[in-house]
Amino acid sequence: MLSIAPSLVLLATAALFTVATSQCRAAGAADDHKSKVEEIPVWAGPAPGSENWDWSERSVTPNGMPITLDVVKPVLLYYPADRSKAVGTAMIVAPGGGFAGLMMSYEGVDVAKKLNSMGVDAFILKYRLLYTGPGAPAEGDDEPEAKNEQPREYTVRGRYKAQKGQDLVEMAVADGQQAIRVVRSLASKYGYQPNRVGMIGYSAGGVVTSEAVYGPVVSRPDFAAVIYGVGLPHEMPKPAPLLFLAVAGDDTIAYTQTLDLFHAYHDGGGKVELHAFQMGAHGFVNKGGGADRYLDRLGEWLKVNNLLTKPKSSVK
Repeated sequence: MLSIAPSLVLLATAALFTVATSQCRAAGAADDHKSKVEEIPVWAGPAPGSENWDWSERSVTPNGMPITLDVVKPVLLYYPADRSKAVGTAMIVAPGGGFAGLMMSYEGVDVAKKLNSMGVDAFILKYRLLYTGPGAPAEGDDEPEAKNEQPREYTVRGRYKAQKGQDLVEMAVADGQQAIRVVRSLASKYGYQPNRVGMIGYSAGGVVTSEAVYGPVVSRPDFAAVIYGVGLPHEMPKPAPLLFLAVAGDDTIAYTQTLDLFHAYHDGGGKVELHAFQMGAHGFVNKGGGADRYLDRLGEWLKVNNLLTKPKSSVK
């Protein structure tokens, strides 16, 4: 089981559609998601453990914002940087949504486009999710009790058909780690460096990202960004990827966990940068503060660490 503070995943799930309807985004983000992009399977065949899932992926678009639901087949959506501007760096984008959905605009396509503008190739990861479609048990049925344990080992268990009893967080993390292997293996094909493969994750996607940071070296990113993530620290990885953290002070879901991760990583000798903005809330939905420009801070961090500088010997 993975270490996640109790109730945080449930809070993020409950906030999923609240965030979707409160964010003001142009309809272009939804159109970008619908446009044809290269889709790369994360696994060669059915993803391990989901061979018997017999439902189909769904999408909804509240307020013009695309949300992907019920992912069965994990894939990477490839957004290449313009070849004339490409710097030889790639980054996997893991949207959030409480392991029940994926926010494909402001935590997906918008991020990929911003990375592209920096010369970074982007891959949006659609990882496996808790089934929430027709026939799914009502929210709260058979959920594990958190009570007074803070924090503890926490899982999101499937409750529908072949997903019943399965740990969806563990499956999503496995998809994230496999995605890093896949993106690294494609470096020569797409023209970036295999030792410059990073990952950025939001909320639940931040858990997928932080678990990759602490995971096996073969599936560990070279650098990572966790944006209002809810994961907890583990034993310090060696080698330790460069780490960027961002959260808002009025985020009741992820603020404490982000600070804990920063202190543990810093005290463990890792190179880590933290941006704790005064306002923004979870999802950076409270506008008007520094969180509105967190991707500019990310770009500065990438530049400081020479990840926006073309390598002297680039991959052909």
